[in-house]
Amino acid sequence: MADKLLIRLFDVGLGDCIYCRVPKAHAEGRDFHILIDCGTLSSTDYLSAAIDNLKPLLPLIKDKHHVDLLIVTHEHKDHMTGFGMDLWDDFSFGAIWMSAAMDPKHPEAEKAKKLHSFAAGAMAQALRLNLALGPDLMELANAMALNADAMRTLRETLPKASGIKPTYVHADSSKADLALPLKGASISVLGPERDIDFFYLGDPGDPSLRHALGFIDAGLPPVASAVPQAPVEAPNNLDPPDFRQLRARMLSTALAFADLDGKVCNNTSVVLLLEWKGKRLLFVGDAEWDGGFKKGTKGNCSWNVMWNLRKDKVNRPLSFYKIGHHGSVNATPWGQTAAASKGEPLAILDAILPVTSKANAKAVVSTHRSNYPTIPRTDLLSEIGNRVSNTKTYSTAFKQAAIKTSEVPKFAEFESDSFAKPQPLRTDLERMLGSQGFIDVEIDP
Repeated sequence: MADKLLIRLFDVGLGDCIYCRVPKAHAEGRDFHILIDCGTLSSTDYLSAAIDNLKPLLPLIKDKHHVDLLIVTHEHKDHMTGFGMDLWDDFSFGAIWMSAAMDPKHPEAEKAKKLHSFAAGAMAQALRLNLALGPDLMELANAMALNADAMRTLRETLPKASGIKPTYVHADSSKADLALPLKGASISVLGPERDIDFFYLGDPGDPSLRHALGFIDAGLPPVASAVPQAPVEAPNNLDPPDFRQLRARMLSTALAFADLDGKVCNNTSVVLLLEWKGKRLLFVGDAEWDGGFKKGTKGNCSWNVMWNLRKDKVNRPLSFYKIGHHGSVNATPWGQTAAASKGEPLAILDAILPVTSKANAKAVVSTHRSNYPTIPRTDLLSEIGNRVSNTKTYSTAFKQAAIKTSEVPKFAEFESDSFAKPQPLRTDLERMLGSQGFIDVEIDP
């Protein structure tokens, strides 16, 4: 309906591509159009189809499909690889926002930027040397790959074509930086914080991560020399067992950097709160959580930082929640363990999606079951299903559609326990049930 706010989650496999239409919220009186991310670790054909489906939703302004606000939450391929594709010639943009961590000149993200460059290079070398990466680690390496073409498009090509400059946003961005031609609605940035190195790197207690940060502080060597340029086959001067040990150490180093960088990159996701007609919609990218917040003593997770520094914005029920990190265990605070159920994580979940407000809340997840055991985490999705109204019991839906559960990837390992419980709508299972390539969620005024 024209008077309802629309969120459309495009099915892009393992990735995010989200469209939002805010009715009559543009200062000129027309609808306000938002695009959040365009990436995948699955087939790029999904992205091409998503953009084809997006075009009819947008106004034509000067013969271009116009997006009023483009947000790229963070620098992982499953959120931005589409910007390295030839998809954007007939688009224009009113504003482009990216995380402050993606700003090459941001002074308070120097360590994070060096870490990201080094970790991506180390994993690329591990791939080149065939260092026994399993399928899940192959996906990690692909997700971390430096997105030079996409970043060039976002920093230069698209802004130049639209006559604008990109804005690198954080929770303390000025009103002038975040100014938009909006009326009857507002958009707030809740994360990341301006001082990325301080809040999200900190001083980790893990000795290996302390060593990594010390290595960064000392000045990183060129990526090519950081991981030895050994051939794939054992050299003649090394016994095979010694060579296997060398390769294992190289892989361990690459993975240590990759693990820290992946966490930091997720936690510097742009987190957006859209408020409209008394409704609150939260888009969190891949923001992570942990047990609690300690200022300046360790690398914190985004949810904990927001809860402690932005509680006035977080500590209220939502009308819509974009489930973070494709339904991963690490991206929606919840009472996963006995310790978590008594502390900060469950308190956050109870604040944003209280069971008592279930009738007024909706959620949706863009996900794809592949090699990650925690994506999606179905017991988490079942927990969210207890707190939102737009759910589906997929065991019933599959039975009605005469689809066997054996067709669901890794059903016995990861899906069977929750399949008969209500879950928020999922792009992967909706595809199997015959979706048109997207899930729509409407919010009443």
